[in-house]
Amino acid sequence: MVERFDFTELSKAVATNGPVVRVVVTGFHGSTPRETGASMLVWQDGQSGTIGGGALEWQAAKTARKMLELSGEWRRETTKIPLGPALNQCCGGTVTLLLERFTDVEIAAIDGAAPSFTRPKADGISPTPAPLQASRLLRAARSGAGIDADWFSEALNTNKTPIYLYGAGHVGREIVRALAGLPYEITWVDTDKNRFPETIPVIWRANTNPASLVADAPDNALHFVLTYSHAHDLEICHQVLSQPFGHLGLIGSASKKARFLKRLRELGHSEPTLKRLQCPIGDRSLGKTPQAIAIGLAYWLMQPNIKQQETTGRVSA
Repeated sequence: MVERFDFTELSKAVATNGPVVRVVVTGFHGSTPRETGASMLVWQDGQSGTIGGGALEWQAAKTARKMLELSGEWRRETTKIPLGPALNQCCGGTVTLLLERFTDVEIAAIDGAAPSFTRPKADGISPTPAPLQASRLLRAARSGAGIDADWFSEALNTNKTPIYLYGAGHVGREIVRALAGLPYEITWVDTDKNRFPETIPVIWRANTNPASLVADAPDNALHFVLTYSHAHDLEICHQVLSQPFGHLGLIGSASKKARFLKRLRELGHSEPTLKRLQCPIGDRSLGKTPQAIAIGLAYWLMQPNIKQQETTGRVSA
């Protein structure tokens, strides 16, 4: 999976926690925990993301918290760490890290709608205007990250795939956990706001008729249906199949799928349309626990050969 600069996540972290240091892998050689583009955010009393865990991550977080105390704008530091000699890690490779301190000032200067974020690696220098030679880094950043002796560029995570997840029960919660940090924008739907956990890392919407929210989804949205009610599930599937959509997955068994297909035929859906209904979701070989279903679904989504079916116009019901 290609790592990208998540400007939305960074902005929220700064707004919530004050100054934040972003630690990003800008290069590696040999055996290392993560590749170029892997990143983590560190603030005074917490952190998110990972660059591989262990001693490398502990040392990076320690250095990052020292940077939080610095004054001035666009504070940066580059460090090259041989994992074996410096940290006694068995990987044995070498990792190069760029640590950058972000405050409201830096966030305001970044164009979050741009395809990439290019900036100098030097401390205290504004990222704009970028030199002409940075254009090749911008091209490289479209597939992840590009770097030279003076500049570093990353593609911005501006095009997250939208997911509509219906149901805030055990399976829904595990799916949200499993997809955390992956390039998806999740809208979580349920009938009662009290069914959502206290800490909600995604967009959530409560409606006594969850199927009524299907119309708000973009045409390329991936829909996963797993409410506590078969009646709700059926109506949600009916509404999804009645409009353009990227994918439709339904939790359940082969017998549930057969019953739903019969009812959806009666509601007027064609066979080509019904073939786009995936049921069950996840990977049966992993088991039926909520965690197993979530892991199977996350793994399926991350496969590079997955071809999401999309329509360009409204499907006739």
